[in-house]
Amino acid sequence: MTSTRLYDLAHARTGDKGNHANISLIAYRAEDYPLLVQQATCERVAQHFGARQPTQVRRYLLPRLGAINFVLDDVLDGGVNDSLNLDMHGKSLSFHLLEMCIEAHTTTHNTQETP
Repeated sequence: MTSTRLYDLAHARTGDKGNHANISLIAYRAEDYPLLVQQATCERVAQHFGARQPTQVRRYLLPRLGAINFVLDDVLDGGVNDSLNLDMHGKSLSFHLLEMCIEAHTTTHNTQETP
């Protein structure tokens, strides 16, 4: 086992509504999905976003899609239109989630081809 960032195993899609962010973590490969389910927990995600101080993190499993949907409450400084932060809405937060490290087998890697 070795430490790897989520972006090696998955990509993310996001949205924001009011003061809440919705981040979906989608495995590149079906065989990596169980590892994401095991290690990308509400507690780990809340800790990873500690500086944003989410009041709650909820997780929804979507096994047929190989995805996990996280809803983070109160992380957008009041919402996109109210925030004084530049670009601290959903898309930026999805990249932050992909930086989170988990423990993975050394044979697990990103299978995307490079041009």
